Amino acid sequence: MIDYKRDLNPEQLEAVLANEGPILVIAGAGSGKTRTLTYRVAYLIESGVRPESILLATFTNKAAREMIARVEALTGFNVSRLWAGTFHHIANLILRREGRVLGLPSNYVIIDEEDADQTINTLISELRIDSSRFEEFPKGSVIRGMISFSINSGHPLEEVISKRYPFFLHFADALVELSVRYHARKREANVLDFDDLLRFCLELLEGYPQILQLYSGRFRHVLVDEYQDTSVIQARIIDLLGSRHRNLMVVGDDSQSIYSFRGANFAHILDFSDRYPDVRIFTLETNYRSTPEILHLANCSISNNEKQFYKKLKAVRGAGMKPVLVSVKNISQQAEFVAQRIIELVREGVRLRDIAVLYRAHYHSMELQMEMTARGLPFEIRSGIRFFEQAHIKDVSSFLRIIANPRDETAWKRALMMHDRIGRVTAGNLWKYISALPDPLASLRSGDIFKKVPKPAEPGMRKFRDILLSLDDPCLQGYPSKMIDSVLEHGYREYLRSRYEDFQSREDDLNQLAGYCAKFSSLQDFLSELALLSSVTEEDVDGRGKDDDRVILSTIHQAKGLEWRVVFVICCSDGMLPLLRSLKEPGGEEEERRLFYVAVTRAKDQLYFCRPVVDYGRSTGNIFLSPSRFIEELTPSYGSREKCPYEKWSVFENLRQGQL
Repeated sequence: MIDYKRDLNPEQLEAVLANEGPILVIAGAGSGKTRTLTYRVAYLIESGVRPESILLATFTNKAAREMIARVEALTGFNVSRLWAGTFHHIANLILRREGRVLGLPSNYVIIDEEDADQTINTLISELRIDSSRFEEFPKGSVIRGMISFSINSGHPLEEVISKRYPFFLHFADALVELSVRYHARKREANVLDFDDLLRFCLELLEGYPQILQLYSGRFRHVLVDEYQDTSVIQARIIDLLGSRHRNLMVVGDDSQSIYSFRGANFAHILDFSDRYPDVRIFTLETNYRSTPEILHLANCSISNNEKQFYKKLKAVRGAGMKPVLVSVKNISQQAEFVAQRIIELVREGVRLRDIAVLYRAHYHSMELQMEMTARGLPFEIRSGIRFFEQAHIKDVSSFLRIIANPRDETAWKRALMMHDRIGRVTAGNLWKYISALPDPLASLRSGDIFKKVPKPAEPGMRKFRDILLSLDDPCLQGYPSKMIDSVLEHGYREYLRSRYEDFQSREDDLNQLAGYCAKFSSLQDFLSELALLSSVTEEDVDGRGKDDDRVILSTIHQAKGLEWRVVFVICCSDGMLPLLRSLKEPGGEEEERRLFYVAVTRAKDQLYFCRPVVDYGRSTGNIFLSPSRFIEELTPSYGSREKCPYEKWSVFENLRQGQL
């Protein structure tokens, strides 16, 4: 028998040994929620509950496998008949058995996102879209994102387009028709995408009482991990599966709900007691990860959110170093400070792998990537790929390279093939024609090049010509930042919107790049620097790293659930963290504060906030930045240094307003 009193703290023990009925466990950061769920499953089995009558829903199959392996180790029982896995996995198990009532044969095939995108792109080609506007029409991946958000949020597709993609409103009717055709095409091909698994499972449970009775009767206990991240459709499925016995245990932390952009709705955890008035609520507040000083700051910060379950994280560990607010002159000095401090930490015995740099948006790491590359500091990017290797950075730079060197074959072909109906063969033929001319740009200026362009590719070629000729302006020469702006204004912004779900982040990247290149006096100098940064290989940067000993660079979203000894949170200035555009969303400020809380609670020993004081506005010059409101609200009004939850460092002196 398991010694629960020995293995669990009093908070965990109370939740694990709770009687039957609806249970809500509010698990603070680092409080052992996985341990609590695992021991609850083990306790149920030891109490005589058959494994096949337990359902455990998690957000990754890896988490489910690890929990089940731990349960087997604890109990000594074979629990392979216990249903455990992601919502999609569980829905698939049900549909394989019962989907025939919906006309789904049991041998349906599940397609991944790439196959879904290809199916939608095929359907786009079948629609009658004005050829002059064809390039503006969103591509498969973007449309898939629209449909997915509609399904997971429970909002009609028309509403999703209106609120999240207003620039596609003129295509709304075509997009709705395309969605209908997409669902029909999948049925014809006997395939389902990931969202189909959830929506058909819900349709089964809501529309067929005998099936609901079967599965709600089978699962005597339903347990859910990360409940704060459930979507409308996921929460509804769980309510239905637990409706017979009402032994529903949901575990999560409302303070770490940060995925509304995916359709997650943290109101599910806040309103759980409204749906289950007899619920018992257990709170896990004992934190095993961080020092008291870090937890004190985290508690102070999240207390400013109105919509939450009140909790106060308590440290098991002894006293440590206060978090530090580091004021730096600008983004470049921020990168220098972080890199230098990392070197000092390594000298003090901290491994690189125990250090993370977190940021709100991927582009916030651009200067830091450059600084660490220059210093040969090994790093791993969890938020994407290296800044200068991203497709949109290479796309825009290809136009600039053509202006700098009209005989750059690689740049011509990349820029041409970005446009619809211009593939590898057409781009190759156009290059042969262009390269033979004394002045490769002359045929664009005159329009002669259209004699060589296949008719279906003419609209795309016009877009290409518009962008390139906008750069062929003497007034822009010597101003690479203005040239990047021009590429965006003359069609590339629409290109981003039509092809990428994360188009806003990519546009932010390009704006950041434009700000960075403002310090270069010539286009050639900027492109030379860009080429040097882009040519750095993993081996060049990571050569010093041993056994994957690298600093982690990550967005806060990607860092959730992870921990490091030392954490740097950079760009802690208002408009960066919180991100300005997110503040315009309903509930945006509170979700941004939850992001800040997640960042803080990743740190075990040391926590640094870096706050640039000055930014460079290309139209306004140097502008002063306010500290993040999440930092400002931590400072006591009476200004007592002892009471302030952080120390202040300044890495520059004698900075006065208006003087740098």
